[in-house]
Amino acid sequence: MVFGAGNVHSKGLYDANIRPADAMPEQYVPLLQHKRVALVINQTSKVGDTSLLDILISRGVGITKIFVPEHGFRGKDDAGAAVENTTDSATHLPVISLYGSHKKPKPEDLADVDIVVYDLQDVGARFYTYISTLEYCMEACAQNHKQFMVLDRPNPNGWYVDGPVLEKENKSFVGMQQIPVVYGMTAGEYAGMLAGEQWLENAAGLDLKVIKCRYYTHGKKYELPVAPSPNLRTMAAVYAYPSLCLFEGTVVSVGRGTGLPFQQFGSPQLEGKYPYSFTPQSMAGARNPPYEGKVCYGELAGATAEDVLEKTGGKFQLHWLIAAYNAYPEKDKFFTAFFVKLCGSAKLAEQIKNGNSEEMIRRSWQKDIDAFKKIRKKYLLYPDFGEK
Repeated sequence: MVFGAGNVHSKGLYDANIRPADAMPEQYVPLLQHKRVALVINQTSKVGDTSLLDILISRGVGITKIFVPEHGFRGKDDAGAAVENTTDSATHLPVISLYGSHKKPKPEDLADVDIVVYDLQDVGARFYTYISTLEYCMEACAQNHKQFMVLDRPNPNGWYVDGPVLEKENKSFVGMQQIPVVYGMTAGEYAGMLAGEQWLENAAGLDLKVIKCRYYTHGKKYELPVAPSPNLRTMAAVYAYPSLCLFEGTVVSVGRGTGLPFQQFGSPQLEGKYPYSFTPQSMAGARNPPYEGKVCYGELAGATAEDVLEKTGGKFQLHWLIAAYNAYPEKDKFFTAFFVKLCGSAKLAEQIKNGNSEEMIRRSWQKDIDAFKKIRKKYLLYPDFGEK
């Protein structure tokens, strides 16, 4: 399925003038000449149809190796699937996985490297693991006295901040820092915050360079040109993802193994509660999905990007989760142990179980969100949402 199929192209929804940093090689290629370069890239690291790897090689930059995040070099591996080390068939460069047991570059990985260049398209949700890979790479560079460069990219969910803030005791690879689910920063801004707030070891010694996007502001919508991972296939899914991903910590399917992952949710146990249904099947990017071959009853969050934007209103939403919990017959089985890691808070499941309203739950986040916003503001590289 081609990313963008079924996406809305309403006049004024997306700003086509926005340029990611890697589209401006004149800004970064001179800084890489005569250096040994490692890249943190995947299928999103492209300028048009040309990969960043090919652009740099064609300009004589010395690439020593490639690091890849969750989903692999081509971005096709299932979520959570082991990503193996390999060799790129075209360039014969080593491709080193930063997922699984080897999330952080080792000193020997960086022995033949002067600078690490990060160019991954994120989607702006705390549990989307590319920012965890970013943090580990930054920390490795700080500890091993290597330069670190971020080729910045727009955040498609960078126009709001919302959701529960991670509690420190719930830190994991799907939540490394005490930030809200939707944190409203680009990778470059987030990297600046990690270093500036000294949220990583040896942060003060890190040589960090961020190459900025052009024409981007946090008030603009940016349409991704490439699917960032196998189950985020449309802008509707990208917009629904921060809210619907919490279902991954429940017994309810988010539509993996269908044509609309992260645009819908459902379970066989919800039959009679919802008229909408789908049936997951094993497929590339979603092998052996939950409830394979079984009819799941639930709801479509939105068929188009506009639908999802209208339903969410620019907020992290809980109403889908609360409604599904209330409709689920075996409530003691609804939440799994992974739920706390995803949402970052041990409180949320209890609040839902206790029947707290969405408004009441939101109020419980507000003090922590306000504190984060003050930190965030210090590291913004682009005009914020709400600013003229």
